[in-house]
Amino acid sequence: MKKRLWLVLLCGLLLVQTARPVAAEAAGTVYFVAAEENVLPISDSTMPFWSGGYLYISTSIFTGTTREILGISAINNTAKGMTVLEKDRRAILFDWSKDYAQEDNTGNTYQPGAIQRNGGVFVPAIVVADFFGLKYSVTEVNHGYLVWLRSPDFSLSEHAFVDAASYQMVSRYEQYLRAQESTGEEESVLPDPDVTGSRRIYLCLKAQDETAGSLLSVLENSGAQAAFFCTPQFMEQQGELLRRMSATGQSIGILVDGTEAEETVGQQIQRANQALQTATFGKTRLVYIQNGTEAQRQAAAAEGWCCLRPDLDRSGYSLRSASNTEALLQRISSQWDTSVSVWLGDTATGEGLRALIQDTERTGRRCLALREI
Repeated sequence: MKKRLWLVLLCGLLLVQTARPVAAEAAGTVYFVAAEENVLPISDSTMPFWSGGYLYISTSIFTGTTREILGISAINNTAKGMTVLEKDRRAILFDWSKDYAQEDNTGNTYQPGAIQRNGGVFVPAIVVADFFGLKYSVTEVNHGYLVWLRSPDFSLSEHAFVDAASYQMVSRYEQYLRAQESTGEEESVLPDPDVTGSRRIYLCLKAQDETAGSLLSVLENSGAQAAFFCTPQFMEQQGELLRRMSATGQSIGILVDGTEAEETVGQQIQRANQALQTATFGKTRLVYIQNGTEAQRQAAAAEGWCCLRPDLDRSGYSLRSASNTEALLQRISSQWDTSVSVWLGDTATGEGLRALIQDTERTGRRCLALREI
């Protein structure tokens, strides 16, 4: 009886290890992939899968931001049927026709090899991690599992990283579900004339402990975006709100005081970015120097910061209800036919922001988040 039970358990384990989640809709599980602090977009075509007891990851992740973070580049040579992963002049070659990989310089071999699937190339995570000196783990999370690649000296534990990256995973999962529902027809379902045209309003808000949550809810429910400029103190104390901003597509900027006596503008920026990185694993170059001089702005720009110079400063006017939005939109319509950046400061409430977004859409404009330029 014990022998039979052991065989049943062993078969079950093998089924789990070799299962290939072709689609989350069928398997009920998704695999998130994170590189250092960034959770990557999810798609069925690039989702990791298990085969022969090994977890395979798509070579397409070694592009863009991930390539810059991990320093690993992927080259797929269709003519030769080969994929090359390279970092710091070390390269490992995956011949698609072989069940092993080979180091370019020494000829050392590593098993297993690559697998072609969904029009892409997948390689075993353990081979990549071992060859390039990375750590990798698979952790159970909401909706599935998190595959995490990072450098050996990364400061957070698996548990701490899962907590910190929770909003990123929620955002990626929601994007994934929307993509499945739309079946590639998002543009026809939600036409956005402002994406390629003009008539954009870039709302810039001061993040405050008391109102940031309600303003975020309005933006999320309305499908609109804005830029939240946060003081160093806010950055240090409101990590959850910062993660929520990041996950919902809002921009995050730094708000500093040009007249601060105890800290220079540069010191305030550095302190805020350090807190932002702790909370979201990201940094920003957007800066608004309140009460600042032109010399301070030029100095900050010379250091590489993108200083906000709003086209329209409405921080001296209330935005608390629908009655406050008419004057603002009239001013915008009379002077700006294209895009306009508006600094609202701390004057907006949830009700006022909701009314502004609704009235803005009726004029054929969109409220979008100001990005680093």
